[in-house]
Parts: sequence; structure tokens; C-alpha cells
Amino acid sequence: MGNSVHIRTSKTPEAAAGIKDFQTFYFAELLKRRVCAGKINNRLGRVTDLVFRLSDPYPEAVGIYISHGWGNPSEFIPWPKVIKIDDDAIFVQPPEGNRYPPFVDQPGWLLVNEHLMGQTILDMDGRRTEVVNDVHLLESQGRLLIVHVDVSFNGFLRRWRVKWLAWKPDRFISWKYVQPLSVEDTATDTLLLSITRSKMKELPSEDLADILEELSGREQQAVFSALDTDKAAETLMEAEPRAQRQLVAALRHERARTILSEMSVPQLADLLSILPHDDQVEMLGLLPQDQAARIRAILADREASAKALMSADFLVMPKEAKVGDVLASIRTSGRDRHSIPYIYVVTGEQKVLAGVVDLRELLLTTDDKTLGDLMAAPVVSADEDILRDDLAALFSKYQYRMIPVVNAKDHLLGVVHYKDIMKGLEARS
Repeated sequence: MGNSVHIRTSKTPEAAAGIKDFQTFYFAELLKRRVCAGKINNRLGRVTDLVFRLSDPYPEAVGIYISHGWGNPSEFIPWPKVIKIDDDAIFVQPPEGNRYPPFVDQPGWLLVNEHLMGQTILDMDGRRTEVVNDVHLLESQGRLLIVHVDVSFNGFLRRWRVKWLAWKPDRFISWKYVQPLSVEDTATDTLLLSITRSKMKELPSEDLADILEELSGREQQAVFSALDTDKAAETLMEAEPRAQRQLVAALRHERARTILSEMSVPQLADLLSILPHDDQVEMLGLLPQDQAARIRAILADREASAKALMSADFLVMPKEAKVGDVLASIRTSGRDRHSIPYIYVVTGEQKVLAGVVDLRELLLTTDDKTLGDLMAAPVVSADEDILRDDLAALFSKYQYRMIPVVNAKDHLLGVVHYKDIMKGLEARS
């Protein structure tokens, strides 16, 4: 019967749903297996290929292709005609005539042996990563699905019928992350990671981090290399420490520098704190000197002050500013939406913090109103000398997305972001 394997990279729909009545197969072991009509002595031929229909999320088998060679017509056995798959044969219902009709290819059909076996997997930038040595199949309730490709040497050994030599674990890549470049163009002999750049941009960074944690080695690097710089930075911060270390270790210096530039000082400190010493020193060398100095101070003393942890990424306006002008300024500023949940209202050249306005309130107010008319005061703020644990207590109490940092004279110095303080603490708890 089917092989029992440990699926490392993802759960199949049946397994995820808790269905126990399923079995798994390797295509290399089904290739050339006898196909018999009802009884073992009524042989129709041997499996030349298995035919699948491309569907989401996994291709589903539509039939068995048998080629008799020497100019003899082929046969196509629809998958619903399959009775069972045994170790020595695949049993099917007898044909209505002397034989099944010849195989005729259809749009959207994929032949495993012809289109997948031995093909090269490329990343989004066209770099070679792996070769498909086998295809992992799952059969349940009469359906046969492609769930993984196997890029291990074991797959190669199975193809040559010497699987007893295998000594390393299988290496699966989920079909969710692989797709043919062109099924119709059989001259194309490459595969591509299936998550396109545009789709990756739309996925939440938490989901992308989960994907990266399921992958390893070259396929993990290939997915990460396809991310835009800002999405890469967000995803890196959401990943588990083990995946963070793997990703950072594989980054080229220029790519690392651009990703690090998208991160705040607290985020950088959290990231660098989990890296090996040599990688930590290397990453610090890619940062501006003043920023690297602040991070070193945080790393040396995890009880860092608000002044060390604060960001300059916030929006400040005078109280006389009118709502219409403020909204027009925001729309043309190109500012990241995460930096402007609030507008901080200040007075004088010293930027004394006078009040705060929620951005959502601006959208519901007439353009002629001023920020002074709308602002809430006094403002919950953090003294520049308070420590990280005190900042966490403020965020836990008020649930703000950012809190302003002020000195003894209420001069606005910067802001601390919720994600910078709370996520860092959660990661170390």
C-alpha cells in the first residue's frame, strides 16, 4: 500500500481536517506499475504517466496515461475508473470495448513525468535552486492530489529503483509554493516559486513569516528574495528567532542594508539581540554610526530609556492648522500610514506638546476647523528617562498605537511605537 511519510512543510487538506482514511504515494514508484482491469491476469499495460488537472490549491488526478509504443495507440483511463492502488498493480474497471480511448491532451492538464520530473526549480529572480526528483501524491476518498515535490536525493534513488540506498530524510516543497511556468509549452523545463511578487505584497507579514518558517535553505531564501524591501523588513520582524537568524545569515550586504533601513531602532535592537556575535557585528557595520551607537547602548543595557527607544517617525502640526490643509498635506506627503495614526499639536519653536488629534477624527470634521478646536489635552506622554518596562505599562494601560516622548519642559522629542515595545517584550518572554 502507500508509503507512510512525515510531511514537514505543510499539512494536506485531508490531514488538516483530521481525515485519517488516506494514503500517500511517490510517483516514481507508480511509474511503470502494471494496470489491470479487474483481475491481476487481465493486464492493460503499465503506467506511462499520471495526468492531473491544475486546480487550487492542489492539482487533482484526471486519469492514467498508457503508451504501448511501436506505433500502437495510447490509452487514457479516467481516474473515476480506478478501483484501488496496490503494491504490485493499479486495478481499474474493464473498458466498455476492447480498450480505453487514446489519450488526448487538454488545456490545463499536467503530466507528471513529462512536465515535472527532473525539472529545475527557479526563484523569482531566475536563479536555480533545486531539481524535482519525485512527486509526492495523496489519495483519499477516490481523489489523488499532488501535494509536494521531493527535491531530496532519495527521489533520485526511487527513480532508479534503488531506494534502499536512501539515508537522508525526504525534502518536500509544498505544491502551494511551486507551479509550472507553462504547462502548454512543453519546451519550458523549469518551475517557479508560485507566490508572485504582487501576491506577496498583499499577504500580511505574519502569514509570510509563517510560510518562511515552514521552508528551509534555498527555498526559504528564494521566497524572501522576492519580497519588496519594506515587506521584507516587516516579515523579518514577524518571524521566529530561528528563521530570523537563517534569513539574516543569507543576506547580501546591500540587500541587508536596505532592509535594515526600514526598521526602527528598537526593532533593530530586538533583531540583533538574537543573532550570533559575528553576525551582530556585521549588521551593525551596515548601519549609520549614530544609529549603531544607539543600538549598542540598548544591547548593552536592555533596560533602555524612552529616549534611546524613540523614533522620529511622527506627524507634528501647530494648533492653528486647519483640517483641510492638514489632510491635503498628508495626502501629498507620501508618509507611511503607520506613522500617522495621530497628529501631535505643538506650540512655539521648542515644540511644546499641547495636544493630540486622532487622524480618524479629521476625516469626520469640516475643513475649516483647526487642530486646536479638535485636540485632546493633556496628552498621555512618556518622560525621556523612563525605562522600557514603564513604557510597556503605559501601552498596556492606554492601548495607544504610539506614545510621545517629552523632556522635563514638555518639548516633544519623539515617539515610541506599540509594536516596538510590546513585541520585543513578547519575543523574550
